[in-house]
Amino acid sequence: MNPKTSALILGDLQNDFLHRGGAYGRAGQSAPALAALPGKLAPLVATARQRGILIVATLFTLAIGRCGEPIISPHLKALRPFLNKGDFASGSWGQQIVDELAPADIAVEKIAYSAFHASRLEWVLRKSGVESLHFTGIVTNGGVASTVRDAHVREFECTVIEDGCAAFSEELHRAAIDGLRPVAKIQTIAETMRVLLG
Repeated sequence: MNPKTSALILGDLQNDFLHRGGAYGRAGQSAPALAALPGKLAPLVATARQRGILIVATLFTLAIGRCGEPIISPHLKALRPFLNKGDFASGSWGQQIVDELAPADIAVEKIAYSAFHASRLEWVLRKSGVESLHFTGIVTNGGVASTVRDAHVREFECTVIEDGCAAFSEELHRAAIDGLRPVAKIQTIAETMRVLLG
């Protein structure tokens, strides 16, 4: 991991997703693997920061529309009917990265599964000289997989840190990881730490 050309992506590791006081926590929408991620990733993020690796947080965001109501796509509203006004709002506590992993060097708001869709992510990475992306985050079969595939077609070198990602079930997680093997290197937190400390 060359500090000049590498970035560690923290995908959607936000209070509204992971904190018990966030939107998903209040609705009882969580899983042990999701809740465990901040603690598992904290040593990796700290080491990457010490080694000068760019830390990039993608932040799922619900834009505000008419009458101050959040713009929620129909498929997301069907999946997550509990989402309300104020959830994932730009600049809110819920939208922010969890304390255990903060601060990020760069935070990019995202509005879809892929963090590249209609965002400034690619521009920021190119301007920062980044060529190699190391992915962590949630959920493996949603935002992580979509963003990794978009990064691949943009010709970034992609590594997925498999135990640094999680989904709502182990079956979904494993299937997503297996599906990403053709487009990304797969490694563990421990392997990534060895590379950083190498």
